[in-house]
Amino acid sequence: MEQISYGTEQANLDAVFTALADPTRRAILTRLAAGEASVNELAAPFAMSQPAVSKHLKVLERAGLVERAIDKQRRPARLNAEPMVAAVRWLEEFRRFWSGSFDQLDDLLRELKKKEGNPK
Repeated sequence: MEQISYGTEQANLDAVFTALADPTRRAILTRLAAGEASVNELAAPFAMSQPAVSKHLKVLERAGLVERAIDKQRRPARLNAEPMVAAVRWLEEFRRFWSGSFDQLDDLLRELKKKEGNPK
């Protein structure tokens, strides 16, 4: 069996998927796609405290998906979608696998229909 290396890129990918696994964090990212926002602005649509939203932001920051700036007393968060590229690339491999599997299934169904006398 081939040994799989577990390097920095894999750890970053793990952090991205961990961050994306939570629906609140995905909602925060969706909101940030519209532009930067403060913790107060991000907390508004949720039934949770600002410290809870800050914890979600820290997870997103560790994954590199959110960047925070200091603007006087405000620390606006902004989306950094670049780490998602590696996740999309990784998922793309499975899309190819499933597309190939579906193509094989289509071929099998066509073959079975021909044997039954149904040319469609």
